[in-house]
Amino acid sequence: MKIRNVALWCALAGLVAALAGTNPAVGKPALPACPASGKSTRPPSQPAGPKSAGACRATGHILESGVRIARRGEPGFTPSGYHHLGANTGGEWAGVSGRMSVVDGSIRPRSYDFVAGRFMVKRNLGRGVIAWLEAGWAETGWAGPGRQKIYTFNTNTKTWQFYDQYTLRPGDKVWLDLHADSDGVWSAWLWWGNRWNLLTAQRLPLGLAATIEQYVEVHVDSGRPGRIDVPPVTVDNVRLQPGGGGQARFWRDDVPTLTGSDPSRRELSGGFCLDWLTRYDTWTAGNCGRG
Repeated sequence: MKIRNVALWCALAGLVAALAGTNPAVGKPALPACPASGKSTRPPSQPAGPKSAGACRATGHILESGVRIARRGEPGFTPSGYHHLGANTGGEWAGVSGRMSVVDGSIRPRSYDFVAGRFMVKRNLGRGVIAWLEAGWAETGWAGPGRQKIYTFNTNTKTWQFYDQYTLRPGDKVWLDLHADSDGVWSAWLWWGNRWNLLTAQRLPLGLAATIEQYVEVHVDSGRPGRIDVPPVTVDNVRLQPGGGGQARFWRDDVPTLTGSDPSRRELSGGFCLDWLTRYDTWTAGNCGRG
């Protein structure tokens, strides 16, 4: 099992700061505020970006939390509490996009439990420093327990941002896009209301290409050992954006890929299973024996 080698950050409900009406974009063209809307009724027909038809920026209620969870090698860290189901690229790409299903995990309120389906772009800067941006959906024990929320995390602020204007329910499927623009700013986008919604844009020391990750991530509070139930999450239509402005392509097995485990072995630690339906752009991950 691959153990994520970057710090994780979170907060209990009493340590959460609510941020409303904040423009998350950094160094990006002005975009109109995203209007209240329902879920998308069709898949995206064009790449995410400020020039896509109807592009807007998230401005609804944003919950931000930033208390640090102990990591490997520090007091209180339980390696068996972390489970990573997915893969990362062996080389660098300029972006990633795809679709993830939303499920209801048995996350315990007022705990450091969480389950997340997410894409990440990252770079190891050396001396234990890693810069990254991630986006996806998460269900946590500290921010609206029992609810699944769109979220982002970046190493500029070192906080989770939960976007309450997007209402999720188990069974929903969300399209996400993370990519670098020509100015080196990395953006995270959500396809919602049949338009691309900009969640955040961050000037990170990643350059114009970075290592890409696609994971379902589960964490069990190390102070409260127990089991977390995760119905299988489906991930599909995963595409990689090559550097230099090339056309996006499916993440297939001709792309150098690291899984942290034998890809032919279905069952991983903790009773979780990872099934590669098409390596590596279509897959499911969650409890074994459920569908």
